[in-house]
Amino acid sequence: MTKLLNVKSVMKLKSNKNLNTVLCFADGSFFLGKGIGKKGETIGEICFNTSITGYQEILTDPSYAGQIINFTFPHIGNVGCNKDDAEAGKVFAKGLVIREDITPDSNFRSEGSLNAWLIKNKLTGICGVDTRAITRHIREEGAGNVIIAFVPEGKEIDTNKLAAKIKNLPDLDGAELCSTVSTKKSYSWKTKTIPLAKIEKDKFSHKYRVAVMDFGVKENILNCLVDHGFNICTFPAKTSFEEIMKFKPDGVFLSNGPGDPGATGKYAVPVIKKLIEKKIPIFGICMGHQLLSLAAGLKTIKMFQGHRGANHPVKNLQTGVVEITSQNHGFCVSENKNLKNIEVTHLSLFDNTIEGIRLKNAPAFSVQYHPESSPGPHDSRYLFKQFIELINNAKN
Repeated sequence: MTKLLNVKSVMKLKSNKNLNTVLCFADGSFFLGKGIGKKGETIGEICFNTSITGYQEILTDPSYAGQIINFTFPHIGNVGCNKDDAEAGKVFAKGLVIREDITPDSNFRSEGSLNAWLIKNKLTGICGVDTRAITRHIREEGAGNVIIAFVPEGKEIDTNKLAAKIKNLPDLDGAELCSTVSTKKSYSWKTKTIPLAKIEKDKFSHKYRVAVMDFGVKENILNCLVDHGFNICTFPAKTSFEEIMKFKPDGVFLSNGPGDPGATGKYAVPVIKKLIEKKIPIFGICMGHQLLSLAAGLKTIKMFQGHRGANHPVKNLQTGVVEITSQNHGFCVSENKNLKNIEVTHLSLFDNTIEGIRLKNAPAFSVQYHPESSPGPHDSRYLFKQFIELINNAKN
């Protein structure tokens, strides 16, 4: 395994079969390795994910728009890829970093290897590097822009030139990305949940109409809503309050999404405030949680390294139960100012950041983590039933 090389190193070399790719940081530090996926260059903000499964779901999650993912689990590729596990119609991540060569696929659901899938989706990555050292670098220096260059054999790699390309690029602080990944027109949804993964066995008699505000929604969130009996229609991120109300929703769902919630909030928060005023039941996840918090008077901040993985402990302050959760966010709700109309319902046991809120003056709640958990544990699936109860109570 290669080590992080000295930031003052001047590196020019000709690529060969086993060293044809470099991961370069803006400060000039770099890792040499072997390319995977499509040859070429890709630039994004690097982050690390600690999940041991679900690499296809992660790479197709719209919340990863603009990011390069460093997988801490060493064996990636063993279950292959298939059409059912994608979280969106295309790849949104900018690249990937893995420790070992891609593991050959060996699973009855596989429809092809990960590398073939990467090439098909024009995604560039690097393997054969020390992902633990990269993770330490992120933890010490914070999330920042990197470039992966996968060059043809015999071509020159110049890390100084690569570092110069990203040195002055802005990070995701202030970036409005939700409208770029959101649907362009509204649509209804029928579940794609495969029988193998269908955990929810209850039958729901209600047919509540839910408007989904798509800030970068994952398909498994839509699956979970439909599986819980909701009749859903998904709307573009910049849909007006009036357009949502034409659907005559019983409730509104605020989805996950990428980028800075403060930037997205410039157009989304006024709509959410009107929904709150009309006492429309609201459920938010991730970006939706941050936007609901902004609408209620809280603020958001960019985290130093973010939370990404499927093993994050969160305490439910209402029940005292600790839930193991799936998370993916680089921003969070800042300290609670003890606003009268907000109750904090969940806290991270890693760093005490706010993981859930409930409004006291309106039927609305949200969580920072992902109860649809794809990938991840199902400890928090109860929140979809809680949304049903919220609408029931509002109607009664």
